[in-house]
Amino acid sequence: MTMVIQAINLGKKYKRYPNQWSRFAEWLLGERYHNHEEKWVLRGVTFKLESGEALGIVGQNGAGKSTLLKIIAGTTAPNEGKVVTSGKISALLELGIGLHPDFTGRENATMICRMAGMPPDEINSLLPEIEGFSELKDYFDQPMRVYSTGMEMRLAFSSSTAERPDLLIIDEAFAVGDAYFSHKCINRIRDFKKKGTSLLFVSHAPGAIKTICDRALLIDGGMIIKDGDPDVVLDYYNAMIAKQNKDYEIRQVENKLGRTVTRSGNKKAYIDDLDLFDMKGRSARAFQVGDKVLIRCQVKFREAMENPTVGILIRDRLGCDIFGTNTFYLGKDEENFQDGEQIDVCFTLDLNLGYGSYSLCVAVHSGADHLRENYDWWDQCLSFQVIPNNSFYFLGVAALPLKVEIRKVESNKEMCEFGDS
Repeated sequence: MTMVIQAINLGKKYKRYPNQWSRFAEWLLGERYHNHEEKWVLRGVTFKLESGEALGIVGQNGAGKSTLLKIIAGTTAPNEGKVVTSGKISALLELGIGLHPDFTGRENATMICRMAGMPPDEINSLLPEIEGFSELKDYFDQPMRVYSTGMEMRLAFSSSTAERPDLLIIDEAFAVGDAYFSHKCINRIRDFKKKGTSLLFVSHAPGAIKTICDRALLIDGGMIIKDGDPDVVLDYYNAMIAKQNKDYEIRQVENKLGRTVTRSGNKKAYIDDLDLFDMKGRSARAFQVGDKVLIRCQVKFREAMENPTVGILIRDRLGCDIFGTNTFYLGKDEENFQDGEQIDVCFTLDLNLGYGSYSLCVAVHSGADHLRENYDWWDQCLSFQVIPNNSFYFLGVAALPLKVEIRKVESNKEMCEFGDS
C-alpha cells in the first residue's frame, strides 16, 4: 500500500513568557535577553498512515492532538523531526479559519477551493455540488456573519471535500454539527475511504472513532502512549480517565465546565467514596449502550442511625432527571448502624441509555426522599459517557429493547400480531 504520512520523531515547543513586556523585550533585544521557559507540546511522535486507512487520534485537552494535525497539514512547523506526506491534502481544522464573516457562503466556498489550489473553471463547476451537499439553500448567498456554527461546519466540510483528497484531516468538526449532517459527512468519508482516501481524525467522541477509524493513537503529554485497534486504545484511554481524582469531598466548587457542583446535608452520615465500575471490576467512565455497571457508594456514620436511605439519580447533559431510585423504594433500608460504622451500598444496573454524557447524583437521607432529613446530598459527583455499540441506531435517552417485523399483506386478515410468534 502507498504511504500517505510518515511522521518521524516529531517535536513541537512553544515559549512561555511571564508577561507581555518580557516577550517584547526579548523580541527587541534578541540574543542579549532571555526571559521565557520552553514548553514541549509534542515530543518523539512517530507513526505511519497508509492509503485508505483511517486513523483516529484521542487524548485529553492539551495533549497535543491539534498541534500534530497542524504540523501534518503544513500550517505550523515542527521544532524537531520531520513529516513526509504524499498526494493532495484537505484539512478541516479550527472552524472559521479562512472564512470571512462579510463574504457570502458562495464566496467563502470559492476562497476555500482557491486555497486548495483549484483553477477557476473547476471551482465554478464544483459550486453547485457544494451548495447542494451543504443544504444551506438561501443562506448560501447570505454573509457568513448570519451563520450558526453548525452552518459554518456545513459550508467548511462541503467545500473542503468537494473534490476527493488523498488525505483528509478533520479536527473535531462534527462536534458542532447536527446529527443529520454529521451522518452525511460520515457517509462521504466512508465513500472516500473506499476510493483510497486516508483519514486523520481527532475527536472526543469514542463512538465516532469506533465508527470511522481502523486504528487509533492515544496521545498524552505530547507523546504517543498507545497505537492499535480502536477498541483497545479507547479502553486504555477510559482507564486513564478513571484514574483522575474526581471524587474529592466538597461543599461547593466550580468544576471545569463552569457549572456549580453542590453538596449539602448535616453529615450525620456521609458518602466517603464513590465509584463506577464495569463488570470486570475496572473503574470506568465510558460505557457502551446496554452495558451492565456497578455504582458503589461507601457510606460512613457519625452517630447511631435507624433505617437510613441511600439513593442514586442519573441526569443527562442538560440536567434532566433520567433515572433515580433508592434503598427505601427497593426495600433495603431495614438496617441499623452505629457511630463509626462504614458500609458499601452497590447498585447494579443495565445502562439502557442513549449516546451522550451523563452525571450521577448520590444521597444519604431518611425515609423516601431527602426532604425529611438530608444527611449528605452530592450533586454531579461524577460523570460518564455512553457510546454506541453494534446494536441498532436510535435517538433519545432510552435504549428500549424492541423487534421489527415486515410482512407482505396478502389479505385484510394478515396483520402484525402481539407476542413472540
